[in-house]
Amino acid sequence: PCRGAASCPPAGQVRAAFLRFFQERHGHRRLPSAPVRPRGDPRLLFVNAGMNQFKPVFLGTAHPRSELAQHRRVVNCQKCVRAGGKHNDLEDVGRDTSHHTFFEMLGNWSFGDYFKEEACSMAWELLTEVYEIPRDRLYVTYFGGDSSLGLSADEECRDIWLRLGVPASHVLPFPLKDNFWEMGDTGPCGPCTEIHYDHVGGGRNAAALVNQGSPDVVEIWNLVFMQYSREVEGNLLPLPLHHVDTGMGLERLVAVLQNKRSNYDTDLFTPILDAIHKGCKGPRYQGLVGDADVGRVNMAYRVVADHVRTLCVCITDGIYPGVSGAELVLRRILRRAVRFCSEVLQAPPGLLASLVPTVVEVLVTGVLWLTLLRVLGQIMDIINENEAAFLSSLERGRRIIERTVQQMEPSTNFPVEVAWSLYGNLGFPVDLIDLMLEEKGISLDSAAFNELALEDAKRKAGGPQAAKLQDANTRLDVHSLAQLRSSNVPTTDDSPKYSYTLGQHGQYEFSPCQATVLMLYRDQSLQKEVGAGQHCGVILDRTNFYAEQGGQASDQGYMIRLGQQDILFPVESVRLCGGYVIHEVTAVETLRAGDQVQLFVDEAQRLACMTNHTATHLLNFALRCVLGDSTEQRGSHVTAERLRFDFDSKGPITVEQLQQVEQVVQDAIKRNEVVHMAEVPLTLARRVQGLRAMDEEYPDPVRIVSLGVPVESVLSCDSEAAVQTSVELCCGTHVLQTGAVEDLAIISERQLVKGISRVIAVTGGQAKQAREVGQCLAMEVDSVSLRMKQRSTSIPEMQNLSKEVGQLTKVVANTAIPQWQRKELQTILKALQRTANTAVKKLEVQQAEEKAQSLLAKHCNQPLIIDTVPADSLSILMKVVNQLCDKSPGTSVLLLSPQVSGEVLCACQVSKNRLPVFSAADWAVAVCTQMEGKAGGSPVVAKGSGNAKGMQGALTTALKFAQSKL
Repeated sequence: PCRGAASCPPAGQVRAAFLRFFQERHGHRRLPSAPVRPRGDPRLLFVNAGMNQFKPVFLGTAHPRSELAQHRRVVNCQKCVRAGGKHNDLEDVGRDTSHHTFFEMLGNWSFGDYFKEEACSMAWELLTEVYEIPRDRLYVTYFGGDSSLGLSADEECRDIWLRLGVPASHVLPFPLKDNFWEMGDTGPCGPCTEIHYDHVGGGRNAAALVNQGSPDVVEIWNLVFMQYSREVEGNLLPLPLHHVDTGMGLERLVAVLQNKRSNYDTDLFTPILDAIHKGCKGPRYQGLVGDADVGRVNMAYRVVADHVRTLCVCITDGIYPGVSGAELVLRRILRRAVRFCSEVLQAPPGLLASLVPTVVEVLVTGVLWLTLLRVLGQIMDIINENEAAFLSSLERGRRIIERTVQQMEPSTNFPVEVAWSLYGNLGFPVDLIDLMLEEKGISLDSAAFNELALEDAKRKAGGPQAAKLQDANTRLDVHSLAQLRSSNVPTTDDSPKYSYTLGQHGQYEFSPCQATVLMLYRDQSLQKEVGAGQHCGVILDRTNFYAEQGGQASDQGYMIRLGQQDILFPVESVRLCGGYVIHEVTAVETLRAGDQVQLFVDEAQRLACMTNHTATHLLNFALRCVLGDSTEQRGSHVTAERLRFDFDSKGPITVEQLQQVEQVVQDAIKRNEVVHMAEVPLTLARRVQGLRAMDEEYPDPVRIVSLGVPVESVLSCDSEAAVQTSVELCCGTHVLQTGAVEDLAIISERQLVKGISRVIAVTGGQAKQAREVGQCLAMEVDSVSLRMKQRSTSIPEMQNLSKEVGQLTKVVANTAIPQWQRKELQTILKALQRTANTAVKKLEVQQAEEKAQSLLAKHCNQPLIIDTVPADSLSILMKVVNQLCDKSPGTSVLLLSPQVSGEVLCACQVSKNRLPVFSAADWAVAVCTQMEGKAGGSPVVAKGSGNAKGMQGALTTALKFAQSKL
C-alpha cells in the first residue's frame, strides 16, 4: 500500500506490507501473535507489548534447545492489551481519539544480530519507500544523555539518521524520560529512537511540537536498542549481547496512511461505529472531544468500539470477566462499556454483544484470527450474561446507596466501607459511585477509600520479601548467564531425573546420581565458594532433581559431598534457568566449585508427584471424553499432595458427569496401561493428530507421553491414537504404568470465571480415604433424614434436628470427599433444612394459637393485654402477640416470658389506630430498661429481653406506660 494510491490502503494491506517487508527483504522469521494472556509471567495481567513473549531471550533464560533461543531476526504483529498494571490506558480511552485498551503492535526484533545501523535503515526504507510517507513530515528523536547515570548522548544513532538523509533540524535529542526504555525496575534497557509524524505538513518545521502532547505531531514507531541492564542497586551494566526491539502501533500507522487525524476514523473502527449507531438509533459519531462533545455521546462511541474489540480478543484467548487479576480488569472493561451503552447512548440491553460479528469481521479480515470465528457465539453469550448481571447489580447498588443516604447524618461523607463494598462486591466503578453521590450532593472521602484499596493490595500481595530472597539465589540474572556461557560452563544435564525403573517387587528404584559443583550463586552473583550457614544456588554438571516446570512442583532432597557421608546439604527447591538447573541449598559447611557430590531425591515426594502427574493426564483425557473434544486445558499444578486442573467449560459439571470422568480414569487404572515416553523432534510431534499441548515454549527435541500406545505408533502418519488415548507434550516425570495411580477422586470442582472450571483431585490412599469419609457422611445424612420423617411434635427436638442439619452441611462443604457425592449430599441437606425449618415454624404457630386462645379467654375483648406466658423462644412469644392482635384488632399487647436461665423475653404490638401517640418500640424499651435489658423495633411491633429480678416492676411499668398513652 502507498499513500499515493487513489484510495486509502485498507488496514489489512498495511499490516501485510509490514510483515512481508521484513520477512522477504530482510530475512526475518515471521511469528504469530502470542495470546494476550501472558505466558509464564504472573506479574503481568495482559501481554501489553510485542516484546513480552521474547523476555526469556532478553534475560538469557530461554532454554538453549527451545525454538525461542534459536531466533535471530523476527517480525510479527502482536495483540496487546493495556488496562491495569503499569501500562493502563483504560480511563483515557474515549476522552481522546488515540488511546485504546486493545491495539496491534507491529514489530521487528534482532537478538544479538543487527543493531542501530540496520534497524534505522530498515525503518526509514519501509516508511519512505514502501509506505511512501513524505520525508519532510517525519521527525526522529534520540537519547540526549544523562549525566546522573554517566551516560553520554547517543551520537551514534544521531549520525545514522543524518547519513540516511534526515535533515539535522528533524533529528532531535531528548532526555531519559522520553528516549530511554526500561523493561522494569531492573533488567535489560537502553536508549531508543522514535519516529514522529506531522499530520499538518505543508513545508512547516514542527520540531517544537515533538513530544509535547500535540495531536498534530504523533509518535508512530519506537526503536529500542537494548545494550544495558539495570541492576538492583540502580547502576547500569553493559549487556553481553545487544538486541533491537521495535514497536509501531498499527492503528496510528493506518491513520497516517489513510490521511485520518483520528484512529477511530480508520477502517479498523468505522464499521463498528456504524454498527453502534444502528443499534442505539441516536446521533451519528462525529469525532468530537472535550466540551464540544455535549452529553459525552462521541466519547461513548469510542469507549464502546474500543472495549468490544478488547472483549472479543481476550475472551478468544481464554480470559473471561471475573473477580481477580486480568479477569477482574476485563469485567471492569465490560461494565464500563455497558454503562456508556445504557446511560449515554440510551441503547437497549444486548447492543454490546450485537457488535461482536462486526468486530470479528474487521479483525478476521486483517489478521486471519480464525479462532474468533469459531467462538463468536460464545463471546456473545459471555457478554450478554455479564451485562445482565451488571445491570442487576446497578439496580441493587442504587438501592444500597439510597438506603445508606437515608440513614446518614446531614452534611457527612458517604461511609467509605459501603463504597468499598459496592466496588469490591458488586463491581461498581469508583467514578460511578462518585457520580451517584454527586447527584445527591454527597461526597466520598477519596483518601480513606484509597487507603482501603492500598491495604487490600498489600493483603493480596502477601509476603514479597521471601520471594525476592529466593529469586536472589535461584533466578540467574542476565549477566550471570552470560558469564557462565562465556566461561564455557556447560548447561546442566538433567536427563538422570528420568532414570528410574520398576523393581522385582513393584517398587520404584531411582538411579543414584553423582555430580560436580560447577558454580555457586548467591545475592545475584556467581561465586566459587559459599560459607557455612549461607543460602545459595548450586549449579551442577548433571542432576537427577526435577526443576519446577510444566506445572509439576520441584523435587526436594539433599546432597552429600563424597567422602563426607554424615554431612547433608538440604535441597529446598530446584529451578531451571537458561538450561542451568539451580538447586536452592543451605550450606551446612563450606561448599566450593569442583566439589564432588552425591544427590538424593526425596523418593516418596517424587513418586507422589509422578503419580499425580500421570493422573493429571488421565483426567485431561477423561474430561475430553465426557465433556467433548472442545475441552481445552487452561492450566495445571501437580504436587505430592494433590493435583489441580483448569479447563474450558460451558458451566458447572453435573453429578453424572463427575461420576463418568472418575469412571473413565478408573477404567484406565484397572487396565494398568504402560506409560510410554520418548523424545522426538518438535516439528514431528506437532503433526500428531489430537495431540494435547499447552501454549508454552517447548524444547526441541520434545518429550511425548503416551498412555497405552507406543510413541512410534502415535507418530505414524495415519495414527488416530492421540484421539483415543492420552497423548501429550510433557517434560514431567510419570509412573511407568497407570495401575500405580490406584484410584482418583475429584474432591473439588468450581468455576473460576465464566467459561473456565477448576477441579482438584487426589489419588491412591488419599482417594480411598475421601471415598470412605464420603460414605460415613452419607450414612449420617441418611440417619438425620430418617429421624426427620418421624415428624416429632416437640419444638426443641425439631430445632436440634435443624441444628444438626446445619452442622452436617458445614462438614460436607469442608471435608475432602468425592465432589459428585458432596453435590448429592448438599442437595439432600438443603431439602432437609427446609423441612426442619417448616416443621419448627408450623409447631410454633400451633403452640402460639393455643396460648393466644387461652389469653383471649382470660382478657376477653380488653383494649390492653399485659401478661406473662410460658414460651420456649422469642419467636413463639412474638407469634402469640401477633395472633392476639389479629384476633382482637383494636387491642395492644405486651407479653413477658420468664426463662429457666433467669432471662425474661419481651414482645409487644400496638394497635395501628393508637399510632403515632403510642409506640411499640418506646413501650418495649421502657419495660426492658426496668429489667436492666435492651429492646428495639418499630412503632407497631417490638421485642427485647431483661433480667427476671425486675419482672414484677416491669409489668407495672408496662401498664403505667400504656395507660399514659391511651
